[in-house]
Amino acid sequence: MDTPLVGLFLSSFIASTLFPGGSEALLVWQVKEGVYELWLLVCVATLGNALGGIVTYYMGRWIAYRFPERTLGTKHPKAQAWLSRYGAFSLLLSWLPVVGDPLCLLAGWLRINSAAACLLITAGKALRYIVVSGVAAQIW
Repeated sequence: MDTPLVGLFLSSFIASTLFPGGSEALLVWQVKEGVYELWLLVCVATLGNALGGIVTYYMGRWIAYRFPERTLGTKHPKAQAWLSRYGAFSLLLSWLPVVGDPLCLLAGWLRINSAAACLLITAGKALRYIVVSGVAAQIW
């Protein structure tokens, strides 16, 4: 087991759930160290972050199933507005701080198509890590 890659995976996973955290700094540091291929770092970070977003999505589905009488209320109005306007494609923005995690949760609550949600969450997260790692690689 390669400890730095496991750490990157866990950091990315936790950062993509409803818990606070950021994995970009760890990714940038690992890019700077140059021990691993860039594509491997991007894949590990994307896998962890996408799985965290998908878990959050399914938490939303579970909450909607378990508590169907509850309404979304006025929490996370920006996330609700994005989902109402753009549907599943708003999940491309699931990487954004503050609104990204609620987007995943609300998408699950609203029962947006699971396959589309998983694909778009993964695509959005991958694009972010590609950009972050690319910028880091250019600097070092």
